[in-house]
Amino acid sequence: MTLNLRQKQTECIARMLNLNQPITATGTANEEVYKILIYDKFCQNILSPLIHVKDLRKHGVTLYFLIDKDRKPVHDVPAVYFVQPNHSNVQRIVNDASRSLYQSLHLNFSTSIPRPLLEDLASGTLNSDSIQRISKVHDQYLEFVTLEDNLFSLAHKSCYVQLNDPSAGDREIEEIIENIVNGLFCVLATLAVVPVIRCPRGGPAEMVASALDQRLRDHLLSKNNLFTEGGNFVSSFQRPVLCIFDRNFELPVAIQHDFRYRPLVHDVLGLKLNRLSVQGEKGGMRSYELDSSDSFWVANGSLEFPEVAVEIETQLNKYKKDVDEVNKRTGGNHGAEFDGTDLIGNTKHLMSAVNSLPELTERKQVIDKHTNIATSLLGEIKERSLDSYAKKENDMMVRGGIERNELLGVLKGKGSKIDKLRFAIMYLISSETINQPEAEAVEAALREFEVDTAAFQYVKKIKSLNVSLASANSASKSNIVDWAEKLYGQSISAVTAGVKNLLSNDRQLALARTVEALIEGRQNPEIDSYLSFDPRAPKSGSGASSSHLKGPFKEAIVFMIGGGNYVEYGSLQELAQNQQPPKHVIYGTTELLTGVDFVEQLTLLGQKMGLGNVGSTSTQ
Repeated sequence: MTLNLRQKQTECIARMLNLNQPITATGTANEEVYKILIYDKFCQNILSPLIHVKDLRKHGVTLYFLIDKDRKPVHDVPAVYFVQPNHSNVQRIVNDASRSLYQSLHLNFSTSIPRPLLEDLASGTLNSDSIQRISKVHDQYLEFVTLEDNLFSLAHKSCYVQLNDPSAGDREIEEIIENIVNGLFCVLATLAVVPVIRCPRGGPAEMVASALDQRLRDHLLSKNNLFTEGGNFVSSFQRPVLCIFDRNFELPVAIQHDFRYRPLVHDVLGLKLNRLSVQGEKGGMRSYELDSSDSFWVANGSLEFPEVAVEIETQLNKYKKDVDEVNKRTGGNHGAEFDGTDLIGNTKHLMSAVNSLPELTERKQVIDKHTNIATSLLGEIKERSLDSYAKKENDMMVRGGIERNELLGVLKGKGSKIDKLRFAIMYLISSETINQPEAEAVEAALREFEVDTAAFQYVKKIKSLNVSLASANSASKSNIVDWAEKLYGQSISAVTAGVKNLLSNDRQLALARTVEALIEGRQNPEIDSYLSFDPRAPKSGSGASSSHLKGPFKEAIVFMIGGGNYVEYGSLQELAQNQQPPKHVIYGTTELLTGVDFVEQLTLLGQKMGLGNVGSTSTQ
C-alpha cells in the first residue's frame, strides 16, 4: 500500500468533522448532525487545499468562522473547533464557553496541546462554570499543509533566515528545530509510519534528524502510541526512508529561473495553496484552482512552457472535433459551439449526446482555464525575457561561467530588478572562482538599476569562504571553520560540505541524485558519510549505521529545511517514475518559496551583516 498523504489527512479531517466518530462508507460525516466549524488562520490554510465549501455541507457543516471574529450565539448546535494550541486560541475558547455561544464545544488542536495550556483551559472553564460545554479535547497531529498527494509544507515562514542569522542564539535555533520536528512528527503520525532517517552530517539537517529520532523513540515507549493503531498497516510493507536536507545543500535550484509549467506558474503567477488569480479575457481577475482534480495540470505540469502551449492547442482541436461529432450524430450544425440546445434529429443518438454533455463542458472549462493562465505567462515571459534567463542560467551551470559581455548584456537588458539579481547570484554560484573585477562590474550594473546588492554580497562572502576552505590545508582549516561558524551561525558547515553540489554540471539535481543513492542503498562515496537513525531499534552510537538502514527502499519522504520549490518536487517525481519498478517519493519542506521569496531572504541575511546599498530601493 503506497503512502498517500493527501488522502490520509483528508480522512482525519472528515473524522474530525464527524465529531471524531467513524465516518460512513461514502467517506462523509453524518449529515443529520448540523454543526458549526471554527478555525484559526493556520488551520484554514490546512483545510483550504483539501476540502471545499460544498464538501463541508456533505459533512453537516452549515456555518464556518475564523476564531478571532465576533460571532453570534447559536445555542442548539455543536461547534467543532480546529485551531493551533496557543494562548490566544485557548482564551477565545474559554470566552466562547463562558458565553454559552454553542450547545457543546468539540476541541481539536492541530498538534499536541502543552500541559500548561490544557490547565489554562480547565481552570478558565471551571471558573466561568462552563466546563460542561466542553464535549471532547483531541490532539489531531495535522499541523502541515498537503498540496498534492506527494507534496506538503509545514508553512514555517522565513526559516532560512532564522537558521542562518549570525545573531541567532542557541535557544532560538533550538525552538525552530523543535517546531520542524513537531511538524514532521505530525506527518509521520498521519501516515502511521516510523521511517529510517538519513541525513548529511552537521548543520540543521542533523539537528532535526537527531531530535526527531529521540521524539519518535520517546513516543514509541508509551503503550497507546500513534503508530501501533495502524499496526497491520505498518507491517504490510517495507518501511520508508526519510531523507532530511538543508537548503544550503543545493542553493542554485532555489534561485534560478525555470521554464517548466508548474515552477513557472508558481514563480511568476504566485500559486499559493493551489490557487492563483490571473487577468480574465474580458478584463477583471479570474481565480483558478490547480490541484490533482485538474487532469491537464497533473499531466503537463512538468513540461516546458512551449510544449504546454502546443498541448492546449491539441486539446482544443480535439474538443472541437468531439463537439462536431456529437452535433453530426444528432443532426446539429457543423462547427457549432456545443451548448445542449441543438439536440434535434435522430433520437437514437440523443441519450449518448446528453450523457457526453457534462464531460465536454468540463473539458472546455479546463481548456479555457489553462489558455488564460498560459496567456498571462506569455505576457510576463515576453516582457521580462524569462526564456532567455532560464536558458542562460542553465548554460552557466553547465559551462561553469559566462562571457563578461554576455553577462553584462543580460543585466542591462529586459527583466525586473529581482530577475537581474537572481541572474547575478547564479553567475556567482556557477563560477568556480570569483573574478574580482568582473564581480565589481556586476555590482555596478545592479546599482545602476537601483537593485539592493545585499543578497549578491552575502552569497559572494559565503562563496569566497568556500574557496578558502577548499584550498586551505587541514591545520589552518579548523581556524577558518571556527571563525566562519561564529560569523555565519548554522549555515557554514552545510555550505562548505556542498561546494561540489554548487558546481554540479549534471542536468539531474544533486538532491535527486543523492535521494536515488539513498533509496537504492548501494555503496556510494557521496552518501557513505550520511548518518542513519532507526527509532525502532535499540540506541547505539550516534548515527551508527547497520545494514538494514541502508536500503533498498520502495518509498521515501524527502524533507528540505529552509524552503523548497516545485523544481525539486518535479525532479523527485520524475526520479520516482524512472525507477524500475517505480518508487514512491513524497516531498516536503518548511515552506514553498519562489525564487523571489528566497532572494528576499538572502537580502535580509546580507542586511543583517551590514551588506548591500545603504538606503537603496526595494528589489521588486
